[in-house]
Amino acid sequence: MKKTYRAMQVTKPGFLELVDRQTPAPGAGEVLIAVEACGICGADTGDIEGADPALQPPRVPGHEVVGRIAAIGSGTPSIWKVGQRVGVGRLGGHCNECAQCRRGQFQLCQNQPFVGATCDGGYAEMMLARSTALVSIPDELNAEEAAPILCAGIATFNALKKSGAQAGDIVAVLGIGGLGHMALQYAYRMGFKVVAVGRGADIAEDALALGAHVYIDTHKEDAAARLQSMGGAQAIVTTISNPAAVSALVPGLAPQGRLVVLGAGKDPLPVSTGHLVVGERSVLGSVTGSPYESEKTLDFSVLAGIRPRIETMPLEMAFDAYKKMRSGDVKFRMVLTMKSE
Repeated sequence: MKKTYRAMQVTKPGFLELVDRQTPAPGAGEVLIAVEACGICGADTGDIEGADPALQPPRVPGHEVVGRIAAIGSGTPSIWKVGQRVGVGRLGGHCNECAQCRRGQFQLCQNQPFVGATCDGGYAEMMLARSTALVSIPDELNAEEAAPILCAGIATFNALKKSGAQAGDIVAVLGIGGLGHMALQYAYRMGFKVVAVGRGADIAEDALALGAHVYIDTHKEDAAARLQSMGGAQAIVTTISNPAAVSALVPGLAPQGRLVVLGAGKDPLPVSTGHLVVGERSVLGSVTGSPYESEKTLDFSVLAGIRPRIETMPLEMAFDAYKKMRSGDVKFRMVLTMKSE
């Protein structure tokens, strides 16, 4: 094993720098992962732009990590072996002690780190991870394909499972980007009547190719009215955090319909309480998921032939890749590879 590894760290807020670091040894319950690929997520923006400038060493972002176990710390369960393909998503490993863990709600553990935010992530050749965060990666997926599924995939797959919709029901996906393009594929393979809602005609062809039966351009028509003319959506999955755009679509819910919120923001979401009460409609927030749920998502992706659409760049170009993601000029996910090109 090499004594040093390359990493892209947030030297100052909003700026990534390539550095060499000493290769660490995993502690109790940890593994060292030789990273092969790491996706770039919209949530990385907060980790990079809002990084603590006083933190030393500076944080390494990235939470869509796929690689192989290079070393294992004491107390790590025997199911994990050196050389095994594993991944890590946003949730950095549950504690197995808090009330949520005792209920089996590992995704809600209050004592786990957020990868790339409160612990170092995968914009690097090596990464330490809690063994409770590990996800087994199927052989059928290469590292670059699997990486975005550990965030965009699990988030949208779980949201659809929680939506209450059944096969044949209308499910609308608001926002056709990194999350939305996965949601369309999963929704189609789950048997829903899929309605994509976006801004402009330029994304329509992609939305239909990804699985949407109908595309609604909010620049041209009232999306909520269009949904109601179809009978109303049993579920709306919103991948954007613009409260005005989300609120405008809520009237498109059918009675007992459910708005599932994935796009996280700080601004309040205005929703008519009368609309909720009279139609018994509801609003639900959905976080990514546990490692077990991530494995179910990966398995379903293999079974149904679902893959993220990606663009790749080498690790040393991470800052360029990040800026491209920020510009919105990506269809649909950026992924870093650890092999120089």
